Amino acid sequence: MLAGRPASVIGTLAQYIDAHIESQWQVTLQNHADKLQRAYEEAGDSAYGTYLNLLLNSVHKEMKENGLRPSPRLPGDFDSSREWGNVDESDQQRWMWSTIHDKEGVPLGTIVLQIFHDHTQFRLPRRPGVLALSATGKEEVVRVLSERSVSFGQALEFTEEYKLYLQSLNEEQGGTN
Repeated sequence: MLAGRPASVIGTLAQYIDAHIESQWQVTLQNHADKLQRAYEEAGDSAYGTYLNLLLNSVHKEMKENGLRPSPRLPGDFDSSREWGNVDESDQQRWMWSTIHDKEGVPLGTIVLQIFHDHTQFRLPRRPGVLALSATGKEEVVRVLSERSVSFGQALEFTEEYKLYLQSLNEEQGGTN
């Protein structure tokens, strides 16, 4: 599947993942519709994580067979991801990423997944997107993605967004006592 310089490997891997998503994103939704709907009803947005695990399972097998290791596992670390979207929250996007290492542990680049989703119901408004970056460190990845997308640059990392959410809940509860 892959050979050559790190930049060409990460680009080839991104093309492979993108082609896989193109051919399988709707099939995965259809084949697992009931399971995903139940997951959404029981746990909300984490159903999208279930969907991505189902969608990317064969990609993980292929990468392992080719000596590639994502860190963290694709689609990436939810805590460092960023999300934004429209006002009614029916068309959100979350960008998550994983650094890809070769069998010796050398970082080759980063795969970024763009997950388009709906907060009002379980729905993907369009297929997930894939970006390949030569950047591998978190700060460098954030810088590169912020240059590519103003919205990404303005969005808070999930851990910061969640901290503000919890503060707002505390303030609301403190104001009602």
